[in-house]
Order: sequence, then C-alpha cells, then structure tokens
Amino acid sequence: MASVVLKGVKKIYGGNVVAVHDFDLEIKDKEFVVFVGPSGCGKSTTLRMIAGLEDISDGTVEIDGEVVNDLQPKDRNIAMVFQNYALYPHMTVYDNIAFSLRLQKMPEDVIYDKVTNAAEILGITDYLTRKPRALSGGQRQRVAIGRAMVRDSKVFLMDEPLSNLDAKLRNQMRAEIILLRQKLNTTFIYVTHDQTEAMTLGDRIVIMKDGYIKQVGTPTEVFEMPDNLFVAEFIGAPKMNIMKTGLVREGDKYYVTPFGARIEVTGEKGARLAEKGVGSREILLGVRPEHIVLGKEGENSIPCVLEVNEMMGSELHLHVYTEDGTRLIVRVPTVDLDEGDRRDLVQGKKLFITFAGKVMHFFDPVSEENLLV
Repeated sequence: MASVVLKGVKKIYGGNVVAVHDFDLEIKDKEFVVFVGPSGCGKSTTLRMIAGLEDISDGTVEIDGEVVNDLQPKDRNIAMVFQNYALYPHMTVYDNIAFSLRLQKMPEDVIYDKVTNAAEILGITDYLTRKPRALSGGQRQRVAIGRAMVRDSKVFLMDEPLSNLDAKLRNQMRAEIILLRQKLNTTFIYVTHDQTEAMTLGDRIVIMKDGYIKQVGTPTEVFEMPDNLFVAEFIGAPKMNIMKTGLVREGDKYYVTPFGARIEVTGEKGARLAEKGVGSREILLGVRPEHIVLGKEGENSIPCVLEVNEMMGSELHLHVYTEDGTRLIVRVPTVDLDEGDRRDLVQGKKLFITFAGKVMHFFDPVSEENLLV
C-alpha cells in the first residue's frame, strides 16, 4: 500500500508567518488527489513537506504507515515532477531518465529496460539521444515524468507540471497523465492553480485558501454542493454569479426575490431548506452562468442590460448588469440561437433572464457558509 496521511501539519516561516494551518488529510492507496487554490494558498508548500523538501513545523506526515518527518527525500520512496522540469541540460534524454537509477547502482541492462519502457509509454523513444534544449516544452515534461516513473516509487508528487505549456499542450498532457495514472496504478498527489485540471484529473480535490483547507470532495461534490462561498466561486468557469437577495418561506415552500423577481425553490434543495428549518432571511444567492437562461418579461424574470458579448465558439458569455448595477454572466450555447438572435445581442440590449429553482445555492451573508451543508 502507499497511503499518505497528514495529521495537524503546519508550516511556519521566520517572523511567525503561517503558510499552512493544521492540515489534516488521509490519501488512500492508488488515489489521485489534487491540491488546488490561488497562488500563495499553501498547496505547493504542503506538497514539498510531503516530499521532504520543506521542514514540517508541527504535525506528522505518514507514507505507507511510516512517519517520515525526519527522513531525507531520497529515503521516502517518492517521485516528484517539478514545474520547471529540472532536467540536466548537458545530459541526453536517456541519461536524464537513467540518472537516479545509476545513483542506485542498478545494472545497465536493467536501467536500459526501465528507460526504454518508460520512453515507449510516454512516446519519447525517438528523442532518447537528444539534449533537453532540442525538445519542446511538452517533450521536456514527458522526460521529467519518465525520470519519475522509472523509480517505481510508492507515491507520485506533481507540482504544477503543466503550467509552462500552452493551452493545446496542456489539454494533451492532461489526457496523457490520466492514461499514465491508469498504467502506473499508484498514488498521485498533484498541485495546480487550474481548476479545470483539478476537476478532470482528481478522484478527490483539496481546495485551499490562505493555508487552510476550505473543502475536500470529489469533483461532483465540490461543484454541486460547495461548502462555502469561496469554493462556489473558485470552482467553475466563468465563476458562479452571486446576488444579495431575500429567501422567503411560505409554509413548506421557499422563494427567492432577486431584483424584483419571485422564483420558487424546487426539488431537493427546497426540501433540504425545510429539513434544516431555515426561515425567511437575507441570503447570498448563487447561480452558475450555465444555469441562467434568456427569458421573457414576467414575475419570474430579472430585467438587465447587455454590457459585453464574448463569442467563445460553442457558446456566448453574456456580461449583463441589473437595475442596481449588479453584474452577472450568462452562458448561452450558440446552438440555441439563430443568426438573427446572435446579431441582436449587442451592447445596450435589454434582456430578461431567469433560472430554475433547483439550480440555486444559498449562502449566509456573514459566515459565507452554504446553508444546506
């Protein structure tokens, strides 16, 4: 097994600057866990403490049941892939991948088998005699991954490995990492600031802010039931729309009243509000851009004015503002519009928007916690 358990892990730098606060997490054997959050949230620092590249100020890190706080990185049986590749420029691709095996004094025939097998899996066999400077960014990243692969480590650590690649290469490498995970069948801990990478790669996602864990869950869980406003706005692109409004309870029914509209809360969310005994109150209402639709004037619609129309290919991102100046984003699939409708969506156009009662999220205006969690 190759489980990783962090108990009360903390990182304090000089001057009492706390970078990571009481980090508790259990990562199961062969699980792919992604640490995600904005720059400076402590995700890379946490990964480096697992690797042994940063001292742990407090708490313990266990790998495969053994506390490794005092073990050197080379003794932790982990492999790490860095953001900047960290390849030796004077060595060939073959020698870069073989380097750690030669340090272990493995026989050359064993090294050859391991290196060529990794190169075949990663599609870099034709580049084994080249130097890193003769490779593209994507090829260099494959070499860095290959160097980690041949070590047969219990845990793979990856620190923003795709951030230096262009969008097309990132998409390609993301798919290759998914395939690689299936072939290696080991434990992965992956750090990124890109929530798309987190959602597509992770079995579970650890969302961090200012050194704290804000939520841990599957991609579906953090998208459909964010614990708090930070997670709600961080996961999803464009980010969730947030509106200050009222929640009204009438018997067993609930309504929200944003910008003069009156929309009933339906489905499971209405039942959950009743189950938790939530009464009429002020709330922050969250609705994702893809869940807002263009409608007609009426009791359930919100009048607004189109400010910016972004053509994204398969969809339009309509930036609108309401009568009180609140700005919202609406995602509209282009397949739902004919050519005349598209031409009509110009700056200053008055629109009416609405959304279904089952897609709403409810947050406390003070604590910013989800009222349904």
